[in-house]
Amino acid sequence: MLHSLPRPFLRSVRLAWPLIGLMLAGGAQAADDKLYLFNWTEYMDPAIIDAFEERYDVEVVQNYFNSLPEMFAKLNAGGVSQYDVIVPSNYYVPRLIETGLVQPLDKTKLSHLDNVLDTFQDPGYDPGGDYSVPYQWGTTGIIYNTDTFPDAPKSWSLLFDSDENPDYPFAVAGDGQVTMGGACAYLGHGYDCTGLDAWREAAKLLIETKGRDTFSGFTDGTPALQQLSRGVVHAAMSFNGDYLAFKEEDPEGFANTAFMIPDEGAEMWVDTMMIPAEAPNPDLAHAFIDFLLEAKVGAQLSNYNYYASPNAAAEPYLDAVLTQPPVQPSDEDMQRLRFIPSLAGDELQIFQQLWSEVQAR
Repeated sequence: MLHSLPRPFLRSVRLAWPLIGLMLAGGAQAADDKLYLFNWTEYMDPAIIDAFEERYDVEVVQNYFNSLPEMFAKLNAGGVSQYDVIVPSNYYVPRLIETGLVQPLDKTKLSHLDNVLDTFQDPGYDPGGDYSVPYQWGTTGIIYNTDTFPDAPKSWSLLFDSDENPDYPFAVAGDGQVTMGGACAYLGHGYDCTGLDAWREAAKLLIETKGRDTFSGFTDGTPALQQLSRGVVHAAMSFNGDYLAFKEEDPEGFANTAFMIPDEGAEMWVDTMMIPAEAPNPDLAHAFIDFLLEAKVGAQLSNYNYYASPNAAAEPYLDAVLTQPPVQPSDEDMQRLRFIPSLAGDELQIFQQLWSEVQAR
């Protein structure tokens, strides 16, 4: 049975109150009986924290970030020695490793590491899984009003083709790589496209898309769902787990809506657990990561968040709704999913310049 008060993964909501906790953490002294967790907002079941605190007789101090650039900036500003466990997304993992902000895992302290699904044992963003352990995973696709689009194509054309949707307001995500990935996929370059030629073509498409009278703006996943339920937009980009959580909480408001993974390809993202290079309590950090790798705890986390578990041993304990679409994509859709590529150096600079131009034009 689903929990009665689901708390969706609010990846994109800008909240003021977590920043207070961040400021307080900045001056705090680490204690041996405290674990400092730096996570996305509303992404952890409080009951899991209570259970860990009871088992290890410690206190978990939680602080929050609302975007990956914010997390990265906090680590660079001293957070690398203030937090024990951080929860970055896959395409930031190489950046954290290359900049020396995280430390390798001591796998001898992770007795449940074999519970990780094969898909995530040797991921491209962290070969060998030497620095990261998967936390939750999901997909980014299209949400839409089924009354407006009863015969919607399973395609990015619902957003990028004015002939497919000439009359109704729509939105795309404010994350540059997410939105450029969708444009690249629609143009035939693949969601995980890189290279100046593909990016230029995608940027041109997005500038043209912005110029349409029905374009409502860059709206990230959670606000897009709220706008969809109110009829502000009729199609947008969002996350599968958020969509399910909102639909479970408000069946009437989301009765005539659907989530799709476009046939041209879409994003598969993974949020991971990593240990900062100068973590105050690395042993406790390993204990916490291993605790979340336990079968029942891993299932409890996904049952709370409405996202797929990367924990194979957790599968028997998952709520049934998490074992089918939209949370668990079909076999066909799984073949279409790609990780966002991690960019660095000149490549990152070029991408940022193109994305800035898209936003400014």
